[in-house]
Amino acid sequence: MTPVATILRPLTIGELLDHTFFLYRRHVTLFVGIAALPSLLLLVFQLLPIFVTPIEPLATALWSIGTLFVYWTTTTLAHGATVIAVSEVLLERPTSIAEAFQTIRPRLGRLIHISLEVGLRVLLGFLLLIVPGVLLTLRYALVIPAAVLEDLGVRQSLSRSGELTKGHRGRIFLVYVLLLVLVTIGTMTWPFLVTTAATMVLRSAEAVRTAVWVQVLLHFGSFVAQSLLGPIMTIALTLVYYDERVRKEAFDLEHMMRQLDTTVLRTPRTA
Repeated sequence: MTPVATILRPLTIGELLDHTFFLYRRHVTLFVGIAALPSLLLLVFQLLPIFVTPIEPLATALWSIGTLFVYWTTTTLAHGATVIAVSEVLLERPTSIAEAFQTIRPRLGRLIHISLEVGLRVLLGFLLLIVPGVLLTLRYALVIPAAVLEDLGVRQSLSRSGELTKGHRGRIFLVYVLLLVLVTIGTMTWPFLVTTAATMVLRSAEAVRTAVWVQVLLHFGSFVAQSLLGPIMTIALTLVYYDERVRKEAFDLEHMMRQLDTTVLRTPRTA
């Protein structure tokens, strides 16, 4: 494994991306497992209406709202647990899927509040001619890592992310763009293949839209894509979080001193 000292130093954009994919490949079971478990619940909510159609329009609306809530909750849970896992791996501490979820569980309510707060602000920014939304996205890019790893409240997390990203938002923008292109291509590949194949078989757009097997395949493909690709951006942003702390707060030296103190305490004294 790459030594922690190699990562805990100021990194170029290329090095950030390289370390992102290295950590993902090295611990793929851990990260995919964290992303997949919450997404299973969302998959169930998405598949049930295909086989059990609600009779009342109100029931349909309530189910849609419930599905949206489940999506937001599972995404936030996976995001927070992945941040925990990346941090533990990066700092060379043992971890597991269960430990990551156990650590993040008491903070889930606060993280949902934070993600809703950021989501509403960014949405408003995009409604105001897009550019403010991009700027707010970059400003709050590190809000979840800050909230999780420093155990901060809502306002403190928002402020902390603004401090850490200040002066380096151009770098974060490039990381976002490069990874979003990759994730978008990966996410859209399966729906394109399924829709194309279904069109060739059924020869009707209406038949494709209503075919149960097509809907099941599309939702299942979305689940697989989220499980495989979802952790990548979170890993990258967690590395950016530590990179900013190294640049602005000498976190690498702080961590090295902690390791030295721990080594000294564990070294047995001779008579």
